[in-house]
Amino acid sequence: LAWSGSWRVTVQRTPDGRAGFTGGAGSDGMTQPLDAGAQFTTPRHAGLYAEGGFGATSRAWHAYVLAHVLPHPDETRPVLYNSWEATGFDVDEAGQKALAARAAALGAELYVMDDGWFGAHRREGSGLGDWTPSPARFPGGLAPLVREVHRLGMRFGLWVEPESVSPDSDLYRRHPEWVLHFPHRTRTELRGQLVLNFARPDVADWAYGWLTRLVADHGIDFLKWDMNRPFSEAGWPDHADGADQVGTAYVHHLYDVIDRLRADHPGLRIEACSGGGGRIDPGILSRTDQAWTSDNTDAADRIFIQHGYGQIYPSRTMAAWVTDVPNQLTGRSVPLRFRFHVAMAGVLGIGGDLTRWTDAELAEGAELVAQYKRVRHLVQHGILHRPRGPVDDGPAAVQYTARDGSEALLLVWQRSPRHGSPRPVLRLGGLDPAARYRDARTGAVHSATVLGQYGLRPELPPGDWASAAVHLVRVT
Repeated sequence: LAWSGSWRVTVQRTPDGRAGFTGGAGSDGMTQPLDAGAQFTTPRHAGLYAEGGFGATSRAWHAYVLAHVLPHPDETRPVLYNSWEATGFDVDEAGQKALAARAAALGAELYVMDDGWFGAHRREGSGLGDWTPSPARFPGGLAPLVREVHRLGMRFGLWVEPESVSPDSDLYRRHPEWVLHFPHRTRTELRGQLVLNFARPDVADWAYGWLTRLVADHGIDFLKWDMNRPFSEAGWPDHADGADQVGTAYVHHLYDVIDRLRADHPGLRIEACSGGGGRIDPGILSRTDQAWTSDNTDAADRIFIQHGYGQIYPSRTMAAWVTDVPNQLTGRSVPLRFRFHVAMAGVLGIGGDLTRWTDAELAEGAELVAQYKRVRHLVQHGILHRPRGPVDDGPAAVQYTARDGSEALLLVWQRSPRHGSPRPVLRLGGLDPAARYRDARTGAVHSATVLGQYGLRPELPPGDWASAAVHLVRVT
């Protein structure tokens, strides 16, 4: 369902074997009152059928999203660096410039400054909603930092959370009525936040106004649009039909703000980010360029997360980061090479604290970024096959093949090989059956028929957390 709010999809099967599907915005008991002459547009409900199991169905969904959903499906997304793990809320101009220099040396093409740059926002619970650069931390505004990032050859991106507000903020003190609430009920705070009522036209106009000024005044290329909490006390007490209209009007106004913003700034690109992957659907993806897949960046877990995401959405939309170890969520430590090879299965991003990386790690990271750039046209624009899913402790692998069959990339990840077990044989798909393919690293030449019918036995380093990236190029 192309809808970024509450929804319901119902499947019924009759005694004579027929199936029926209904789906739409809202929830049980919701009505949508309309004045005379008014209109309400229901969201698109998409479905498809494909023979060939999950793989063929995934590829059909990917083709649909690329042809009918994404605003710029043919663009290649840049390698991103995000400052959050390095700085948290502790950001200032000098520190961000130093971090940007390291990111550029690593090969990043888009530098994104995360939370903590605005108002009095130094922790959760304060300043959210006061979207002006902190004069203490950025005495000249954001312009000097943006100029330096552009001088380094990177685009500049910024984290925002336009739909939330802190009770301890100038905005809330001016407009306490702007949040979702019911009279005589406590306004529940999550992470020290309340939700602004985007169903109100004045709230939506306010958000559009500061966003378009921010982008225009600072030459911002990219927004990481976050939304970190669900609705609570989702009322609209000063509207006669607010209880029924708030859910749908909220989403329509959210879409309208993004649509107007992008119309003002055609070069702006946006990442949909919501509570660790909570807002990913064709509705928001028709207005954004990629999605934050999960707050869990542990490479071992990401293999499973990315496998599920890829059933419907193409890798071109899947933000995938390399972060530091021990992982801040799971505490697990895996090698840098393994982390990169997992993140290379999507839109590569780096989220670690580069000030703590050793010279050896920086050198290895730069080489792996360069390796990704040589093959990202396959990841982001190729056709996905899964020679082996993450079904057990054995290896998992994904394959991306050029649409004309001229190249293919195989990414393989092995958690803990069983002692004495042979290396797996992985059957590849989508190759030109009459061709031969050369391994770009080793020079070995393989018959496409053998690769498809028998398979390839990739070379993996010994030990736990082994991974490989095999780039095959057609030679005949």
